[in-house]
Amino acid sequence: MADSDKTAEIMKKMGYVQAKDIEDLTFDKSPVLIFNTCSVRQKAEDRIFGLNNKTEQLKIVNSKLKIILTGCMMHHSETELKKRLPFFDHFIDIKKIKTLENILPKITSQKNKESLREKTANKASALIPISNGCDNFCTYCIVPLARGREVSRPTIDVTNDVKKAISMGVKEIWLLGQTVNSYKSGDMKFHNLLRLINDIDGDFWIRFASPHPKDFSDDLIKTMTESQKFARYINLPVQSGSNAILKKMGRPYTVGHYKKLVGKIRKAMPNIAISTDIIVGFPGETKKQFEDTKKLFKEIKYDMAFISEYSPRPKTTAFKMFEDDVPHKEKETRKNELNEILKKTALKNNQKMVGKIVKVLNGRTEGNKPIDIEGSYPKNKFVMAKVIKANIWRIKGKLL
Repeated sequence: MADSDKTAEIMKKMGYVQAKDIEDLTFDKSPVLIFNTCSVRQKAEDRIFGLNNKTEQLKIVNSKLKIILTGCMMHHSETELKKRLPFFDHFIDIKKIKTLENILPKITSQKNKESLREKTANKASALIPISNGCDNFCTYCIVPLARGREVSRPTIDVTNDVKKAISMGVKEIWLLGQTVNSYKSGDMKFHNLLRLINDIDGDFWIRFASPHPKDFSDDLIKTMTESQKFARYINLPVQSGSNAILKKMGRPYTVGHYKKLVGKIRKAMPNIAISTDIIVGFPGETKKQFEDTKKLFKEIKYDMAFISEYSPRPKTTAFKMFEDDVPHKEKETRKNELNEILKKTALKNNQKMVGKIVKVLNGRTEGNKPIDIEGSYPKNKFVMAKVIKANIWRIKGKLL
């Protein structure tokens, strides 16, 4: 989303207007369609490779249409992409997306965008990348190949982006990085950056995604606790509750370390909401090892979890070293079992909120929980509500 926002900003500076949907491009005199791709799971790439009929039809309707591919799929060679995506005109490394400024004038005709409708510029949230790439090389992950080694942005660039967003009325800052808490620019570490942003004038929340347990320092916990603007929510990926599987994944921590870390965070901020990422069916994962993950779920009592079935990714270490030997049906079963545990813990956590007063921005609480509020209330502004009912995935509130 952050990369798409950046791409849109470049386009708008060049005089382009964002289309409401693909159909709008049909009638435009100089249309450009950009696919910003994901590579984390094979399904995401399969969707792009399955677009040939659609892109061919679009070009038949409007022969002036230019189609560009960017994003993480650029880890494939351009030769392979051209062969498999014959109706795409250009392929751009997302790290070099500014080259659009040079490429578009060469491949498009005059720009007349009056027929298009621009999306509302007013946004409550700003997505601000603080680093790009990753140095961790988890065995299942394609990101280091797709994004390269980790590079942190200069602190002044990050703080300037935050100040600009706040001046435009943004109420929620998301700091982004593949491993956001390993940020380092000169002597500036992530917890120092968090303090700097907290001290910027304005009424706004600070959120970040996603941290790595191995880089979660006591200094960071202290900074989060002392920050008035840090929203009490964190996604802390664990990936598995089995030490043996974590080792095969290339995750350099143990379940014991992870549980101790969660304990420290909750002791410092008792009201914090915690979610996680999980992969089920990693190669060689036995039923007993999966039971360890279920046990961890019951112990941590997550507010939310993003559960994925292991997806073999060519070029990754896991793809080269391990056979994908857990059947798809078994992966689905394990995913469903974790979801059943999650339903119980999420409901209990939500029930504890009934009767409490919460700060809300566009239908989400500080703990990032969806909340339905009776009646109308202003968008893109903070409001206060009293929680009157708890469901599994949502809570209900009354506007104060």
